[in-house]
Amino acid sequence: MTYHPVARSEDLEEGKGRPFHVEGRRLALVRYEGIVHALEDICPHADASIACGPVENGCIACPWHYAEFDLKTGAVLSGPATEDIPVYPVREEGGVVSVALEPIP
Repeated sequence: MTYHPVARSEDLEEGKGRPFHVEGRRLALVRYEGIVHALEDICPHADASIACGPVENGCIACPWHYAEFDLKTGAVLSGPATEDIPVYPVREEGGVVSVALEPIP
């Protein structure tokens, strides 16, 4: 599995997400309880960026209509979205956050 460096560890604040573009993909990186999660940065309901949505209780909400997604699995937890979003493997080493672009099944 190939990991792509995406961000510096210090650039990701606890409880916040940030949008990134990696190899033509839109990703949201979110640090929650010290762990960085990578999700596709598109809400399946209305194609909004989820990266800047509120983060709490292990999920992130779309800032447009507040559909909620599990940070670990990408599972939709509440609508109006009805589809899960892909999540990606993350590695954080030596102050660098890297993401593999093969979604976690």
